[in-house]
Amino acid sequence: MKEYKYKINGNAYTVAVGDIDDNIAQVEVNGVPYKVELEKAPAPKKVAAVRPSAAPRTASGEKVITKSAPAATGGAAVKAPLPGTVLAVNVKVGDTVKAADTVVLLEAMKMENAIHAGRDGRVASVNVNQGDAVLEGTVLITLE
Repeated sequence: MKEYKYKINGNAYTVAVGDIDDNIAQVEVNGVPYKVELEKAPAPKKVAAVRPSAAPRTASGEKVITKSAPAATGGAAVKAPLPGTVLAVNVKVGDTVKAADTVVLLEAMKMENAIHAGRDGRVASVNVNQGDAVLEGTVLITLE
């Protein structure tokens, strides 16, 4: 028998727990024996593993991955520094940006990465959309 000592509302109790047969436990409290019926614990629920969200797919089932496009002539390209998913495009064609402005928010490896313009200029083209999966070196924005 395992013995435990409890103090409840200032009263001391010595509890000894004996054998348990078919949810009936033999318990002794301060020398007085009791038969205690235990409730059956519900079976643990199986939790499905959380799957990471997948890259978007086209109607034919192919992954939508924007590949590197050749840089436009006469403009500066803002490229993806690492592969990831575009969370937000913060500019549109014609906007004037400063070098430190965040033009695209890119998620890579569960981290949000702010992609900055890199130089002052005007947005000539936006080559990605929110939700696009991009590879390293993909031209995101072209500046004039």
